[in-house]
Amino acid sequence: MAKLTINENKKLGKINAEIYGQFSEHLGRCIYEGLYVGEDSEIPNVNGMRIDVVNALKDLKIPVLRWPGGCFADEYHWKDGIGPKAERKKMINTNWGGVLEDNSFGTHEFMELCEQLGCKTYINGNVGSGTVQEMSEWIEYMTFDGVSPMSELRKKNGREKPWKVDYFGIGNESWGCGGNMTPDYYGNLYRRYQSFVKDYAGDGNIHKICCGPNADDYHWTEEVLKKTYDHTQKELHGMMDGLSLHYYTVPGDWTNKGSATEFDEKDWYRTIKKALYIEELIEKHSHIMDQYDPEKKIGMIVDEWGCWFDVEFGTNPGFLYQQNTMRDALVACASLNIFNKHCNRVKMANIAQMINVLQAMILTEGNKMLLTPTYYVFHMYRNHQNAELLESDMEISEIGTDDDKIPDLSESVSMDEAGNIHITLGNLSPVQENPIEIRFFEKRAEHILATILTGPMKGHNTFEEPEAIRETEFTDFVITDSGNICLTIPPCSVLHLEVKS
Repeated sequence: MAKLTINENKKLGKINAEIYGQFSEHLGRCIYEGLYVGEDSEIPNVNGMRIDVVNALKDLKIPVLRWPGGCFADEYHWKDGIGPKAERKKMINTNWGGVLEDNSFGTHEFMELCEQLGCKTYINGNVGSGTVQEMSEWIEYMTFDGVSPMSELRKKNGREKPWKVDYFGIGNESWGCGGNMTPDYYGNLYRRYQSFVKDYAGDGNIHKICCGPNADDYHWTEEVLKKTYDHTQKELHGMMDGLSLHYYTVPGDWTNKGSATEFDEKDWYRTIKKALYIEELIEKHSHIMDQYDPEKKIGMIVDEWGCWFDVEFGTNPGFLYQQNTMRDALVACASLNIFNKHCNRVKMANIAQMINVLQAMILTEGNKMLLTPTYYVFHMYRNHQNAELLESDMEISEIGTDDDKIPDLSESVSMDEAGNIHITLGNLSPVQENPIEIRFFEKRAEHILATILTGPMKGHNTFEEPEAIRETEFTDFVITDSGNICLTIPPCSVLHLEVKS
């Protein structure tokens, strides 16, 4: 029997709610058809936003939403997406499918969506094909409450009061689709562009995000931090609030990524192993960041992560539409546990992407909607938001194939403001159940609420069977005389236990 030991008296740091952030790009059917159907749609909506989708996302307590990209951000010119919709410029989305982008979803619509969701805003600015003036004017348009050309333009377009921009990214993937830049060149550009992200509200609350590395490009991290480090003040803080990291779990290679639904146990172990690699990336990039920011004032922002498989048969390859199985759920489980345990450096993460793209929360088809296994993992983990990480230690065994060894279990534990303890467990084996004893240092468990997500490793929801995989109540546990918890977690399962204070 594996043992999970929890020291409820030792808090290791705050788990930022933003670790459970989301990402919506002008890509495929993420925004159009997924989130936004327009005010005249027969699909029930409020100001163009799908009511069913918004309500489902609100249940996740989404903390922050990133927009408009992604690669799309560095070809997006914000003035094309304001004013009367009939007069907005149309363009071709050259990154994603070569389809028409009519700009009917722009700044006002994004802010409306975030207001409906009750979440913070994370906007990526255009460095790749945009100017400093364009970025500066966008900030002014969104956040200035005085008299200026941009604030007057905003008012003309129907918004009297400014919005709040919580996070602003200075470009996206500048090492790739955002301009194919060198770290030296981008570092200098970042210094220039971020200077014009003005704090019009005077509260210092626009957090500036620097474009960080792709996966294991440690050279990029080192060189960009060298360029942006303020040698006079001996710090980065003020010029930078976060450094992004992008990493996708791809079981194959970029030309043959593998199927989202047709895979065997060997593929399962390879996928989970690749997902777990993100912990090494976090640790090694954190070590570099520590040289310039030892007090950890700068957050690591994992603003693109998740599974990337081949698109579903018969769909536009540029739309990145893929199904979502229990394998995706366990990748989400293990990844979120890793982010929680590194909350002293990881301050935000944004899974790619929210609707109909890559590892989505929700899939839509016309007026139909379904929740994916990944959705339920986020639902089970939502109580970690803003909770305190507790010290925990799990006895693990090694499982897998000769080439791909992984631990059999994944966990993280937190305590919320009311003193309730939240335990999230994943059984990473697709075939073997696992008996577990949960021990505390002093606490005696008395009242427990628990839910589980489980099913066959290829299990997924379809529009014909939208609830084949779903979160259900879990009661198959025993509280011992000493106040410990004994249970058996089924194979291919994610479990959340709330131990009441």
